[in-house]
Amino acid sequence: MYLYICMAFAIIVPYLICSINPAIIAAKIKSGKDIREMGSGNPGLTNVLRTMGKGAAAVVLLCDVLKGVVSILLVCGFYHLFWEQMTNPFAVDFLLPGIAAERFYSLVLWLGSLSAVLGHCYPLYYKFKGGKAVLVTVATGLVINWEAALIALLVFIIIVLLSKYVSLGSVIAAALYPVCVGLTEHNVRQSEHSYSYMGAIFSAIIAALLIFKHRGNIKRLITGNEKKLGKKWS
Repeated sequence: MYLYICMAFAIIVPYLICSINPAIIAAKIKSGKDIREMGSGNPGLTNVLRTMGKGAAAVVLLCDVLKGVVSILLVCGFYHLFWEQMTNPFAVDFLLPGIAAERFYSLVLWLGSLSAVLGHCYPLYYKFKGGKAVLVTVATGLVINWEAALIALLVFIIIVLLSKYVSLGSVIAAALYPVCVGLTEHNVRQSEHSYSYMGAIFSAIIAALLIFKHRGNIKRLITGNEKKLGKKWS
């Protein structure tokens, strides 16, 4: 029972927190406009930078990172409220008899990460029209598996510096993210009771979602119509 309570918390709370979109709020406060009707129409950091400047973009960056980090920290804290019950060697999951619930720590954390990403992409408060969740993915990843998240972030930075295309860096980093997780998972927040493949599965789902959200950018990259970093929308 405790496992299902933690799973429900990991699904609901990160989704509700990450449904809050700082880009939409910042644009409304600064200009009175909807960021989804400005520039590229994407309620994310890059569009804020291009349409409202570095100050607003810095605020959005900080808030997006904070909401992702706070979401997973809350999931971790909630899970540890039931740590004694979950690690009881006699605690049994009725669907998987004989398997200690401690083994599902990775499941709960990565479920929270996926829920946070879904909240940002399809926010409850904005008619399910949100951003592309790159920052939220990095933020939640830094809490769960900082090594993999940091490698993916470095790849993103290198690609953007070389190409000046934020979308290209995002897509390539997203594609490599599950590989990074798979290679580093055993070193991060894992015990002898954890399933190391949980991270690889969930990060692959997250990566697929991020790439899907960038499908318009991918088309523009192919046709040569994608705007480079620093280029403003006319």
